[in-house]
Amino acid sequence: MGIDDNIRNKAQDAAGQAKEKVGEATGNEDLRDEGQQDQGSAKAKQAVEGAKEKANEAINKIKGSLRRD
Repeated sequence: MGIDDNIRNKAQDAAGQAKEKVGEATGNEDLRDEGQQDQGSAKAKQAVEGAKEKANEAINKIKGSLRRD
């Protein structure tokens, strides 16, 4: 996962948490829901980035074992 992607995802998650809390405090269900959606989106992006990272690690491992032969 790139550092920039990681920072953006964490920022989106934090903003979503803030929206959710403000929505709960003010009784604004739309804002609360939007905050929850932002958090879900950030978590999904983090999962995709993590999967890409694992795939790249596996590919590099395979490439490394092929070079040794």
